[in-house]
Amino acid sequence: MAAWFAERIIDTGRLPLFCFFAGMVVGFVFIRTSTRLIRAQVRWWPGNVEPGGLHIHHVVFGVAFMIFFGVVSLAVPDDLAGWRAVAAAGFGVGTALVLDEFALILHLQDVYWSEEGRASVNALFVVTAVTGLLLVGFQPFVVEDLNLVLHDAPAARFWAAAPLLGLLALAVVTVLKGKTWTGLVGLFVPILLIVGAARLARPRSPWARWRYRDGRRRGTQKLTRAQRREARWREPVNRAWDRVQNVIAGAPNQPDPPPPTPPNGPEPPTRSGRS
Repeated sequence: MAAWFAERIIDTGRLPLFCFFAGMVVGFVFIRTSTRLIRAQVRWWPGNVEPGGLHIHHVVFGVAFMIFFGVVSLAVPDDLAGWRAVAAAGFGVGTALVLDEFALILHLQDVYWSEEGRASVNALFVVTAVTGLLLVGFQPFVVEDLNLVLHDAPAARFWAAAPLLGLLALAVVTVLKGKTWTGLVGLFVPILLIVGAARLARPRSPWARWRYRDGRRRGTQKLTRAQRREARWREPVNRAWDRVQNVIAGAPNQPDPPPPTPPNGPEPPTRSGRS
């Protein structure tokens, strides 16, 4: 194991990336454990940081970590590999703290334990997956093809750049069709972009809103097929993914039930004012 680590991580210059990945995973496990203990009102756990009654969210600490360790990584000389690895690990911890409250930043309100709060877990999983692919040696086709384009002769750059631009266009179409994971992984495996862009869009995606609801018969048929495919294939996967998220990050709070309706129907509003 030590020989593999030295050969695949240290010798290839990926030690800072590995430390960033490890720091992000450790930071996520720690903060999710902390928030679940706070949610369960465990007495021996310190709880929220609330000086003077002000609840300081952990995204604040994450931003501070990222700024501090980001500056350290820029200031440390390249030959001090150990310190650069420490800075990368600290930056990874800060990234985990920020992404764990990504939904709060997106909605500008505390939706941590609501259904909208799942966006935080999804964002952190996406960053973790992409970092893991980079760590094991995969490179986005953009990096490889761009290097070829820059080193080609000026007259040949246009023809060398054409496939790159085409794949980028397919990536945009795939994401607009609601297939975010396919679009991201397709940056490393381009064949997925061709498949994702050619197949039907998800029914609630921007592409479906633009192309499948224009009143034409063909658009209506595509929307019906997309809804049928969503119900048959995607919804069981989504339910399984929700269960995985509940195990890892905790289940969201259920919305409060509506107030009961009186047996005789709702009471008419009372009139107020001077008699």
